[in-house]
Amino acid sequence: MRQYETFELELQGAEPTGSHVDVDVKAVFTQGNTTKEVKGFYAANGTYKVRFYPQETGTYTWRVISSIELKGALEGKEECLPAEEKAHGMVQANSIYFRYEDGTRFVSVGTTVYALFHQEKQRIDRTMQTLKSAPFNKMRCCVFPKSYDFNHNEPELFAFEKTDGKWDVNRPCFAFWDAIEERILQMQKLGIETDLILFHPYDCWGFAELSEEECLIYLDYAVRRLSAIPNIWWSLANEYDLMENFEKEWWFDFSKFIHENDAYGHLLSNHHCLDMWDFSDSNTTHCCIQGNGFTQVPDLHKKYGKPVIFDECGYEGTIPYAWGNLSGFELVNRFWTAFVMGGYCSHGETVWNEEEVLWWSKGDTLHGESPARIGFLRKILEEVPGELEANVSQFDRERLNAALADPEIAATIPYVVKSIAKLDDGSFQNFMEDNRELSAHCGEEIYVQYFARHCTCWCDLTLPKDKKYDVEVIDVWKMTREKKLEAVSGLVHVPMPGKEGIAILAKRVG
Repeated sequence: MRQYETFELELQGAEPTGSHVDVDVKAVFTQGNTTKEVKGFYAANGTYKVRFYPQETGTYTWRVISSIELKGALEGKEECLPAEEKAHGMVQANSIYFRYEDGTRFVSVGTTVYALFHQEKQRIDRTMQTLKSAPFNKMRCCVFPKSYDFNHNEPELFAFEKTDGKWDVNRPCFAFWDAIEERILQMQKLGIETDLILFHPYDCWGFAELSEEECLIYLDYAVRRLSAIPNIWWSLANEYDLMENFEKEWWFDFSKFIHENDAYGHLLSNHHCLDMWDFSDSNTTHCCIQGNGFTQVPDLHKKYGKPVIFDECGYEGTIPYAWGNLSGFELVNRFWTAFVMGGYCSHGETVWNEEEVLWWSKGDTLHGESPARIGFLRKILEEVPGELEANVSQFDRERLNAALADPEIAATIPYVVKSIAKLDDGSFQNFMEDNRELSAHCGEEIYVQYFARHCTCWCDLTLPKDKKYDVEVIDVWKMTREKKLEAVSGLVHVPMPGKEGIAILAKRVG
C-alpha cells in the first residue's frame, strides 16, 4: 500500500440474487485513532471488490464485513509507504484556489471531450496519444453518451444493461465501467484530472428520463466503484437546468448523497446553461461557470469563498454557432483574462471537418492554434511562486466609501470617481465589471497586467519603492517574453508594442 494510490481488495462469491449495486460488502480501515468504512461493489463473474484510498502513511488494519459468503482474505494489516515523487494526492479546494493534498499548487488548465468514453477504441487511443503532448491537466467527459450535432454515433456499450427493454440501473454494464476505469487511470498517469459529468440533457436513449430513485442507484455504483481513484472530480451535470424531467431539488439530493458516500471528499460542482447553480450549497466545492464574465471572478470569490472555473467559455472552432467559432486568439485572450482575475479556464475545440470528428465531442487530434499558447500561459503561471490575486481594491465599494468619508483623502479623489460612487448598487457593479483593470499580484513577488484587445505603446506601472523588479513584456500569441527593464522600483514607464494580446510581468529580484 502506498499513500495517494488506490488499494484494492478482491474477493470471490456468488452472483448477487437481487441488485448488482446494493451489495452488502464493506470494509473498515483503521490507522491510529482514525477509522474509515467504505462500501464495496460487484465487479462481475463472481468477483467483489473493495477499494481504499490511503491519505496518510502508517500501519493500517482492515477487515471485511459482509452477509455474503466470500472467499479470500477478510482481514489484514498493511504498511502504507510515503507517496511516490509525482503523486500529490487528490486536488482539493483551498479557499479560492486549488491545491493537491500534499500542498502542491494545482493550476487547472482543462479541456472538454464530452463523448470520449463512447468512441471506438482506436479513436480513444489517439485521443490519449494527443493528450500526452497537450497542455491540459483536467478533462471534462460524460458517463452517458451525447445526442447532439456532431454527436450521432451509437456507442457499443452503455452504463447499464436492459431488463424487459428498459434500462436497469441495478444491473451495471461491467464492460462499460471497466473501459471507463481504463481511461481514467490512463489520464491519471498523464497527470490529468477526470471531471466526470454524471448527467446531461442531450439524450435520445432515456438516461435523462430516469427517476430520482434510479439516479441515486446509479450514483451509488459510481461512487462505490470510482471514489478511491484520486483523479476523479464529480460534475453533477452539463447544463443541469435544461434537464426538464429532473426536479431542482433532486440536484441538492444528489450533491448530498455523493458527499455522504464518497469517503474521501472529491471535488464536486454543477454546470449550468441559464440558471446558475447555487454554489453556496455546502456540498459544492467550487464554482463551475458557463460564460465569459471573467471580471465577476472577484465578486464570486467574495460571495462563495470558493475557486471559480470557467469550464465553458466558448470554443476555438469554425462551426456555425457563436459558442463554437471563436478564433484561437480569442480563446487564448479569454484564458489570460480569467487567470489574471484569479479564476481558472477550460479549453474546447470545434474545428469542423468532413468526418465531423470534433475534439469537443469525440476527441482524436487537435487542429486549433490555441493549445500551444495555453501551454505557454500554464508554464508562466506555474513559475509564479504562489497564487495570483486580482487587484480589485480600487473597485471595492466599501473601501471607496471609506475613502470618501475621509476629507483629506476625498480631496484627492477625481470628480468622476465621486460620481461613480453615487451610482445605485446595480449600476455600480456593472460599471466596475466593464472597467476593471486586468491586473493581479502574488504578494510583492509578482505583478501582472494584461491588456487583452487594447493596443498601447507604453504603460506606467507602480511597483513597491523598497523592492527591485525585472519587467517583461509578453506576447501571448507569439509566445515571446522580452525583458524591458531591470532592477526597477516605484513608478516605472514600460515601453509596449501597441498591439493586442500583450501582458507585462514584473518579478521581484531584490
